[in-house]
Amino acid sequence: MDEGNHSRCENCIIRQFNSFRAMSKAELKKVSDTKVTKKVKKGEALFEEGDKLDGVFCVRDGISKLSKLSANGKDQIVKLASKGEVMGQRSVIAEEYTNLSAVAVSDMEVCFIPKDSIVHTLNRNPDYAVEILRHMAHDLKEADDVIVNMSQKTVKQRIAEAFLYLKSNYGEDEQGFLVLTLSREDIANVVGTATESAIRIISEFKKKGMIKTSGKKIGVLNEKLLQELTEGF
Repeated sequence: MDEGNHSRCENCIIRQFNSFRAMSKAELKKVSDTKVTKKVKKGEALFEEGDKLDGVFCVRDGISKLSKLSANGKDQIVKLASKGEVMGQRSVIAEEYTNLSAVAVSDMEVCFIPKDSIVHTLNRNPDYAVEILRHMAHDLKEADDVIVNMSQKTVKQRIAEAFLYLKSNYGEDEQGFLVLTLSREDIANVVGTATESAIRIISEFKKKGMIKTSGKKIGVLNEKLLQELTEGF
C-alpha cells in the first residue's frame, strides 16, 4: 500500500495519545512499513471476544465500542475507544484470546499493526514497555471506576452520567444533539440495564426538560440538572 508521508507512523499526530510515542524513529519506521490502514463501516466488528489477534488496532478516526457478552447473552459495553486508542494491546502482549469484542459505532479508519513489530520493540525499548504499563494501569483504573459506578449508582444516575460523558468527550452538533449517536440498546448496554428501562428513563428525562430527542439523536438541554442527579441531589 503506497501511503503519503502524513499517513506514516513517524509523522502521525495520533501516536502522541498512546504508547507508540515512546518508540524511536527507526522503530516507528518499521511499524509504518508493516501496518495496514483500513476503513471500517459502522456496525462492523474489528474483532470478536475469544479471537486470537495477530496484531493491534490503532484508531485514526471514528469510535468503537468494546463489550463483553454476559452469561445471559447480553452485551455489556465496558469502554468506547476513539482517536489514538490502541485496541488488542493486552491480548497481544499477554498472548491470550481477546476478552472483549470491538464493533464500530461510527465509520472508522484504523491501522492494523502486526504483532511482531510490537513484541520486537517491547523486548528492546524499556521506555515503550513503561508506556504500555502506564496505559494498561489507566485501563485498570477506568475498570475500577466502572465497577464502583455499577454497584453504587442507580440506573438513572448512570444514564445521566453517560449523557454528560458523551457531551464532554465527543461534543454536540449545530442543533445541540450529541455528535456520537448511540442506539437505545447501546445506552442500556453502557449502563448495564434492560433496553426497556433505558427507553423509559430517557422519556422521563425528556419530560423533565433535561434532554431533547429527535429519532435516535439525543441532546443535553439542562446540564446542571443531569449533574445534580449524578451527584445524588
